[in-house]
Amino acid sequence: MLDRIFDYLHFHFSVEAPIVLLILVFLEAVLSADNAIALAAIAQGLEDKELERKALNFGLVVAYILRISLILTATWVQKFWQFELLGAAYLLWLVFQHFISQEASDDSDREPRFNSLWQAIPVIAFTDLAFSLDSVTTAIAVSQERWLVLTGATIGIITLRFMAGLFIRWLDEYENLEDAGYITVALVGLRLFLKVVNDSLVPPEWVMITAIFLILGWGFSKRVDIELPQVEPEKTEVPK
Repeated sequence: MLDRIFDYLHFHFSVEAPIVLLILVFLEAVLSADNAIALAAIAQGLEDKELERKALNFGLVVAYILRISLILTATWVQKFWQFELLGAAYLLWLVFQHFISQEASDDSDREPRFNSLWQAIPVIAFTDLAFSLDSVTTAIAVSQERWLVLTGATIGIITLRFMAGLFIRWLDEYENLEDAGYITVALVGLRLFLKVVNDSLVPPEWVMITAIFLILGWGFSKRVDIELPQVEPEKTEVPK
């Protein structure tokens, strides 16, 4: 039984395996920047730090299960362009929802909002799955060894949780960061859509990475102005 499992996972350790694993982890970290800020912005819709932490933890556990399932079925999934089309539509819908709700609300009212923790968890999980449609394809292109890809995905999901936690804190500090995050989500959605329409139209990976880092640079360019309470000067009595 174990032999069959190892054969299915193509478990063949070699001297090159650690190097390939480092490459996969590096790719996960680089390609997860836009994913992390998207998940952070979604979790922040709960407007409670404890609920935000729980939403990320539970959401990424579900996301990890979905990501592993995607890796194990990647060869089959890649045969159906409908999955990428659904992923693109979902990501673009998130972006549309964000900017439309932002125009219709006050500056103090963040969107998307959730009435409970359990509404945020599936959104976080499926958002990560939509992002994974692209990153898993990249990982499999680097290595056909499934155990390496699975290990890279495991380390990647841990890195993603750490990065999302950082972005949640930074979203309160930088005025343009949330919009920058959703713009990068739009780029990923458009890239998936172009893969469906015509694969030759898809920009190279380095172009996407450069664009994402430039957009995030704009997101970090302006801090939120914190208004300090004005203290009235003490009145000194002049002796008569």
